[in-house]
Amino acid sequence: MTCRQCGTEIADKALICYRCGTATTEAKSKPAAARKSVWPIVATLVAVVLLLTVGLFVGRTASGDASRVFSWAVAALSVVIVVLRAYARRR
Repeated sequence: MTCRQCGTEIADKALICYRCGTATTEAKSKPAAARKSVWPIVATLVAVVLLLTVGLFVGRTASGDASRVFSWAVAALSVVIVVLRAYARRR
């Protein structure tokens, strides 16, 4: 068989030309185009802002230790959401 790019004689079972690197056959399937969406980031930011807003509102309107614990729990939940999203993006 001859290479369709450079004309070099190559083996019949060769997948690529050893001289120029051109594939001897067409790909069976094309790779999916990598498409990055901004919506997951926006949704995460909106969720974090809403949690922090609710936490601050409850912390200011309620009195006692329960409101402080709730505010810290909301802040911790926000951090967990951001960390999980960052971890999911790396995979």
